[in-house]
Amino acid sequence: MTDAGMLADRLPRAVAGSSPALRRTLGLALVWALVLGNAGAIVWLWVHGGNLHVKNTGELLTSLARITGLVSAYLALIQVVLLARLPALERLVGFDKLTVWHRWNGHATIDLVVAHVVLSVWGYALMDRFTLGKEISTMLGGGIYPGMITATVGTGLLLAVVGTSFVIVRRKLRYEWWYTVHLLAYAGIALAWFHQIPTGNEFVLNSGTTDYWTSLYIATLAILVGFRILAPAFGYFRHRLRVAAVAEEGPGVVSIRIEGRRLDALRAKPGQFFVWRFLGRGRWWTAHPFSLSAAPDGRSLRITVKALGDHSAGLASLPVGTRVLAEGPFGVFTADARRHEKLLLIAGGIGITPIRALLEEVGGDVVVLYRAMSEDDLILRDELHALAARRGFALHEVVGDHRTEEGSRLLGAEHLRELVPDLGERDVFLCGPPGLADAVKRQVRRAGVPRRRIHSERFAL
Repeated sequence: MTDAGMLADRLPRAVAGSSPALRRTLGLALVWALVLGNAGAIVWLWVHGGNLHVKNTGELLTSLARITGLVSAYLALIQVVLLARLPALERLVGFDKLTVWHRWNGHATIDLVVAHVVLSVWGYALMDRFTLGKEISTMLGGGIYPGMITATVGTGLLLAVVGTSFVIVRRKLRYEWWYTVHLLAYAGIALAWFHQIPTGNEFVLNSGTTDYWTSLYIATLAILVGFRILAPAFGYFRHRLRVAAVAEEGPGVVSIRIEGRRLDALRAKPGQFFVWRFLGRGRWWTAHPFSLSAAPDGRSLRITVKALGDHSAGLASLPVGTRVLAEGPFGVFTADARRHEKLLLIAGGIGITPIRALLEEVGGDVVVLYRAMSEDDLILRDELHALAARRGFALHEVVGDHRTEEGSRLLGAEHLRELVPDLGERDVFLCGPPGLADAVKRQVRRAGVPRRRIHSERFAL
């Protein structure tokens, strides 16, 4: 058999051909065509609404206020779609990249909302020849501008979401409060409807514009209800997931085995994750993403969780028999992403969980680097050594505090080349906490691995 034939035989079928890459390219092209096409339609409607015919500074500012308001409303709808967990979109882009898109799209949305508010008040104040204070008072209390109270409340809710998103604030808030505030973002977007349609210049003058925007809101609502409510509910009744066992793996770490019906229909792959909702007292209303820590066998699913917050810490006392609602599987951190026979898997801390599952599937020339601060932080250690002995891959435990002089070189470019001399010939799968993952990714690039051969999964959800 030729070298190419041997490679195709060892790698997943999806990797052997070029059609998956072609389908992904075409899929992404379609997504961008829809996004940019609707953006172009919105700008076109704004232009044909007479917004370029301005006679003074006040009209110019209010015209700019309209387009910033329209675009911010459109980006807010995109934000909802990004959070709707569409399986097709997630498979095309990957949950990691969707999270990045969500973050930057959120920044753009709130920036445009603020610009819309400032330009509106300033522009109308100039045209009415009012002070800014009097104009604000007129807008909110004069009854001249319908929907301004709801718009103000909606803007306040969106600003609250931004405030809780700052890392320093999020660390001081309980996750449950942060989660609740983010749910209120949906309310903020909904309230925009009651301001946009009754008072928007384009909507008052053109019923076609109103119908177009109404269709955007209805389509977004349908996606949200379909994929965040109906699909999980269908999966819940179809699979009847329940907690079958909870086992302590180490200090603050537990594995949870979940059983159900027809789990093979989920088509979950090693390396993927689900968003889990445990339907017990005090837990049912929050959902958290956890990777599978063992390859699915069609009868049960296993996750391994480290106590990093109120929710994850409480899972150690999860009663057997607790019903479970799971959304997924999600993630492209699977063997399907593999392109070369030689493989390097790098895990940091709890990031070992998807890699532990992957090791049951991947074969060939495989090296595993497991980074931890101390010996106690090496999770699933016995299982990893047993797998290494059975499947013949190399396992290196890299233990040490990076804040010390000795530990500062661990998994640096030079150290990586010492551990894996042929690093440049390998695909690299990397998973761990965001700070560690970003640092190691930079070192892997410095060591000569092209960006396209680095597949990462950030534990930042």
